[in-house]
Amino acid sequence: MDYEKEKVSGACCCAIIMSRSSKKGPYVDAKLLKKVMKQKQAGDKKREPIKTWARASQIPPEFVGHYFLVHTGRDFKEIFIDETMVGHRLGEFAATRTFRGHGRIVKRILEKT
Repeated sequence: MDYEKEKVSGACCCAIIMSRSSKKGPYVDAKLLKKVMKQKQAGDKKREPIKTWARASQIPPEFVGHYFLVHTGRDFKEIFIDETMVGHRLGEFAATRTFRGHGRIVKRILEKT
């Protein structure tokens, strides 16, 4: 009822966030999944990091235990995937911006007049 009233007035205060359809399933880059499966079949203990630009790809359980080099826009950041990262996106763990801190404190000299 409240939603209809606000809709009539022209401004809607409730932000509805649309997620990916459950019918489609999670987005996982096909080439990335293929490379991970290839590494698993090889059975190497020392796994080479997989270089990727697919920041939007979600992390499925098959990626756990693998290293990825995720593109940040300028260089690549190495990320090790563990169980807590499943369901998130690769881009969430590779920051694209460098935080250099807030404004600097400048030492001011007080002069008597």
